[in-house]
Amino acid sequence: MTSKCPNGDRRFGRNLELTRSTSIKFLTHLQGSPNRVDEEKGLEITRRNIREQALKRFKHLRTCVLARELCFLIRSNRATFEREDVRNCCGYVAKLCNEAGCTEPSDLCVKAADAVTDNEMEYLNICSQSCAKCGQSRMLESERAKYIA
Repeated sequence: MTSKCPNGDRRFGRNLELTRSTSIKFLTHLQGSPNRVDEEKGLEITRRNIREQALKRFKHLRTCVLARELCFLIRSNRATFEREDVRNCCGYVAKLCNEAGCTEPSDLCVKAADAVTDNEMEYLNICSQSCAKCGQSRMLESERAKYIA
């Protein structure tokens, strides 16, 4: 099978034949019927990869995104919460961060949760450090999150 280019050149004909024969060999079994086993394996690998990506995304949403949203809620409503509420919420956020594998922000959240009952300025300082180390904070933030420290 040869094909002409618009300018009359036949140089691409050989490459088309080679590609076509290679793909036919790949898709046909020795007797000439389609090799469904290879096709099913390819589909299974693709399904498995998509499943792994979806589970990874689910874990990210369940831990990182939820922790970041809860942290945003705590920081934006800080004036309405009592110190014990902030302590409990920051402790929960620290647990979510630790579950996601972010140990340094998690440790800082625990320190901030402990500091909120004693010194609010120290709490704010540690909280800002934790937010700066959070990997989720480097993602694109929503419009409403731009107004919070």
